[in-house]
Amino acid sequence: MSNEKKLTTASGIPYYHHEDTQSAGERGPLLLQDFILHEKMAHFNRERIPERIVHAKGSAAYGTFTVTHDITKYTKAKLFQKIGEETRVMLRMSTVGGEKGSADSERDPRGFALKFYTEDGNWDLVGNNTPIFFIKDPKKFSDFIHTQKRDPYTNCKSATMVWDFFSLNPESLHQVMFLMSDRGTPRGYRHMHGFGSHTFSMINSDNEKVFVKFHFKTQQGIINFTAAEADQMKATDPDFAQRDLLNAIDNGDFPKWTMMIQVMTEQQSKTHEFNPFDLTKTWSQKDYPLIEVGTLELNANPQNYFAEVEQVAFAPAHIVDGIGFSPDKMLQGRILSYPDAQRYRLGANYEQIPVNRCPFMVNNYQRDGQMRVDGNGGAAPNYFPNSFDNIKPDESYIRPAEPIETPVADWYDRNGPNENDHYTQPGIFFREVLSEEDKKSLINTIVGAMSGIDGPKRDLIVNRQLCHFFRADIQLGMAIASGLGINADEIMPKQHNA
Repeated sequence: MSNEKKLTTASGIPYYHHEDTQSAGERGPLLLQDFILHEKMAHFNRERIPERIVHAKGSAAYGTFTVTHDITKYTKAKLFQKIGEETRVMLRMSTVGGEKGSADSERDPRGFALKFYTEDGNWDLVGNNTPIFFIKDPKKFSDFIHTQKRDPYTNCKSATMVWDFFSLNPESLHQVMFLMSDRGTPRGYRHMHGFGSHTFSMINSDNEKVFVKFHFKTQQGIINFTAAEADQMKATDPDFAQRDLLNAIDNGDFPKWTMMIQVMTEQQSKTHEFNPFDLTKTWSQKDYPLIEVGTLELNANPQNYFAEVEQVAFAPAHIVDGIGFSPDKMLQGRILSYPDAQRYRLGANYEQIPVNRCPFMVNNYQRDGQMRVDGNGGAAPNYFPNSFDNIKPDESYIRPAEPIETPVADWYDRNGPNENDHYTQPGIFFREVLSEEDKKSLINTIVGAMSGIDGPKRDLIVNRQLCHFFRADIQLGMAIASGLGINADEIMPKQHNA
């Protein structure tokens, strides 16, 4: 008899599709009926209390976003309608994998989460300091984050877990190379770019839609720690990024970023050489050039860290009129899981907390729940429609219908035909983006990180990951193999036959 165990839900129901979410067509929106996604994410969101599951340690500041260029042909969002228009914002930047007491200079992606307090409601643009991510389907998120946390047996970080996951998921290679370069250790928060990361959409006053990616280019210049400098800073000042941002603003040295967008038409998205909604890939800036939009400036520190930074809550589900979603599967998953995480962490009424509350108007029929602090609607009706109040849905905010490309719902392989090129862009990143010094730093960092792999499956994991590096770039693979003391001639045949 086989010793294999069936994969089941918490209620004991066996199921197969643990990694791919059911969608309406190969590149269509995800379906609410895929309850495995809900169970995985809902349980994952409740695994830690009370700190954030991810992005636990972060810093934030208030500021302004000022429009400098006209993009009204793309969007009717009110905050973009006039040159010189200013919108109050809060930006929270954070490490991803560490606990609240971890060091700011850890090798890790950095969260870049913006809350725009607009007259049409709060718009949350929740991204990272990288334009890509490790995975492309939300069902894989909890598994990925578990590998970045602590081993359930040793309660220590585990290079074996990390590289086992990376080697089994070649879609992670592009982000792995960003992370292992010096971009994985930015010198605080002021000297890094920010990205919306996902593909979003914009809708103009004629209800015409385009797809967009958001970029925030630091005006302070990119400055990174080397691996040695980052390790030294962890020992010298684990709160370096927090202190650096706070002191700069207190001293009137207000950090700024230039907001830019890339634009792709719906027709271009259908004929693009790869899936433009794949979060593990970037759009070519030659084919889709950056368009300047405005300036983001941070100019005020929160007065109480807990009240304003610990309790600020972001959710990609919070979009305003003129901004929309896309078939990006990771974005679709975050639409569900982020508000759920905030309700778990802060309660059902988390949007009444001052830092989260829309400063213009809030009219709805939500009532009761823990920590209801706004009068709970008083004597007004708690149902709609009714004959007593004057709250009316505004037809001008109707969103245009979105066509579904296929009537077929299925669990499509996220790495199926035309979706499985994990190596071209990482190879370009290594050869064309990194300087010679950057390449050496990347190789040394990867060698150091992979040297921590141990246990009976060490050789299997190392060789499997080396195959991915060889496929991205032969010289990269050769250098890493050499650094690990492995004969590259023995690996190459495995790489070609894998």
